[in-house]
Amino acid sequence: MPATPLPLHNVRVVDLGSAWAGPMAGQLLADMGAEVIKIESRARMDGMRLGRPMVGEDLSGGDRGLWPELQPVFHGLNRNKLSVTLNLRTDAGRAILTRLASVSDVVLANFSPGVLERLGMDFDTLRRIKPDIIVAAMPAFGDTGPLRDMVAYAPIIQAMSGMMSLVGYPPADGEPLVGELQVAWSDTIAALYAALGILAALRHRNRTGCGQYVEAAHLEGTASMLGVPMLQYQMTGATPQPPGNDDPDFAPHNNYPCAGEDAWVAIAVRTDAEWAGLLDAIADAATGGPALPADPRFADRPSRWQNRRALDDIIAAWTRTMTPRQVTELLQSRGVAAMPVMNIADQFADPHLNARETYVAIDHPHAGAEMLYGVPWRFSETPGGVRNPAPLLGQHNDYVLSEVLGIDAASRSQLAAEQVVY
Repeated sequence: MPATPLPLHNVRVVDLGSAWAGPMAGQLLADMGAEVIKIESRARMDGMRLGRPMVGEDLSGGDRGLWPELQPVFHGLNRNKLSVTLNLRTDAGRAILTRLASVSDVVLANFSPGVLERLGMDFDTLRRIKPDIIVAAMPAFGDTGPLRDMVAYAPIIQAMSGMMSLVGYPPADGEPLVGELQVAWSDTIAALYAALGILAALRHRNRTGCGQYVEAAHLEGTASMLGVPMLQYQMTGATPQPPGNDDPDFAPHNNYPCAGEDAWVAIAVRTDAEWAGLLDAIADAATGGPALPADPRFADRPSRWQNRRALDDIIAAWTRTMTPRQVTELLQSRGVAAMPVMNIADQFADPHLNARETYVAIDHPHAGAEMLYGVPWRFSETPGGVRNPAPLLGQHNDYVLSEVLGIDAASRSQLAAEQVVY
């Protein structure tokens, strides 16, 4: 343990999460020192363990061999955790799970409504065993309402929230609607809300001694991120349209092509002072740029916004003469927000991201050295971090069953033989 204990060093979490949202909520707590015990089983493995891995050359491991230990997304979402394999299809497995909850602080799951009840892990049941227990559930559409029983993954949540209708470029630009994200954005939002709700419940418990039930519905979390378009519709009656890279408070505000193959730079200008800095950079580049200060289309911020497409064309002609890094250095030195548009390799090599530990190296017993995303915030005294790789399947069975629950060796062997611990 570090000299200064991490904020959640005395908190134990039973993590029943699978796929992305639930495991990420547990990961955020584990990064800050909680003992997060991931419940999984060969009888029903976390889907993130399955499938051909994107790394490694083992072509024969299969889902029941080494492959479940090689999935990079699983490694990121489950670092710093312990793994115990309990077959929850058995009465004995569910009984052990209940015993574990009775000596824990939090039970976390991203099941559909009703699953926790069938496992005997719902709040009403557990608080009779442990009155100060905190149960955090992450249903897709909430525990109540006409959609409560609908099963959904992130793309469905993102569509139902209306967010997908905003992914793309303005219809006036003549571009087809994109409508889909390549990442589970709503899962991440739900995970953040669940982790924050658990922290609030822990604070409440520490002050009052009372447990709580936390519901972090995916749909509500995702919809809460769409405040501006929702208010726009309420106030104007106009249906929000995909904004592309536009921002109503900035012009220019876009990604611009640069010298090189698929090379781009992002530029954002809000104030007149920043606009003056952009003009100074264009003049200093000695590329024969246009006399923008004299152009009435760009005389003030409203005018620049109104004529932003023409402005984009002019700036793109300038940025094409330089690399993204050259444009960035010119503009940043004059107080203008600019940054290269990075691919994955660029991100790993970027000095600023490295200084901020955006990615951290960790050694996995089977995958070897790998880079994982780091902790997305900074605390001065208790910063948290990636201390341990993701666990192997059932790696901590002996610790959890013996040291935490006091089950003797003979009983553990019997449980394994009966595929209760499996």
